[in-house]
Amino acid sequence: MSLSASELYEAGMNLPPSVRKDVALRLLESLEREDQELLDQRWTAEIAARLDSILDGEVVTIPHEEVRTHLADRRAARQAARRQA
Repeated sequence: MSLSASELYEAGMNLPPSVRKDVALRLLESLEREDQELLDQRWTAEIAARLDSILDGEVVTIPHEEVRTHLADRRAARQAARRQA
């Protein structure tokens, strides 16, 4: 026998509060797992696409030390600007 969503809701509302809470949490967990699986698939595809762009030469990477130096310079400039303000 299959229940409609409203029939399932009504049946659930007749359960004791602690049981309703357990059922609700289990239903939410099942959705979170599905959401996580979809997110994992999307991130895997995104990472693969980005890696392909790097390997194909479409994207030029910046060395870590160069990025750190650039960020440190920007931070120092912001701090100097705050001191002058």
